[in-house]
Amino acid sequence: MTAALCTALLLTAVTTGAAVASGPHEERPPREAAALTGTAKLYRSAGDDITFTFDAHLAAEDNDDPLKATGTFEFSHYVNGEGARAQVAVDCLLTGGDVAVVSGLVTDSDLPGAEGERVGVTVHDRGRHDRLGYSWAATGSPAEGGELPRCVSSAPFEKVRKGTGDFEVVPWQPRL
Repeated sequence: MTAALCTALLLTAVTTGAAVASGPHEERPPREAAALTGTAKLYRSAGDDITFTFDAHLAAEDNDDPLKATGTFEFSHYVNGEGARAQVAVDCLLTGGDVAVVSGLVTDSDLPGAEGERVGVTVHDRGRHDRLGYSWAATGSPAEGGELPRCVSSAPFEKVRKGTGDFEVVPWQPRL
């Protein structure tokens, strides 16, 4: 009987301690439905300075609608001091595994005619060997393109410059 009493007391102490440690009212916030974050420079043998930065998110409560994604992304491309940059307001985010496709409308740019145009980018998160593609690879300059649908881009054909890729993709898990 003494052994049974000691075992009961020990079990009570362990389970009570676990309840106190985790807190009776502590709730973990829901995981966001999808995300794409990070910055990288693209590799070009001619020395082009090309940078992409992402801060795109799909909230947990919007899991069924990737068109409710929020955030921004930016890109710039300069060669010998000439080039342009753009800031984009996210209007769609789809992710699967380690690949993300994000699109949005250009809100600020020094490329004449680019503001108000939709662009899309694809990222393949491969650790320090990330890859990237963009809609204007097939459609021409964002300032010259026609109406691009949301969440449309190209395959991630560009290589990220060694040591710069820190993209992180949170995979979408739609309810099917």
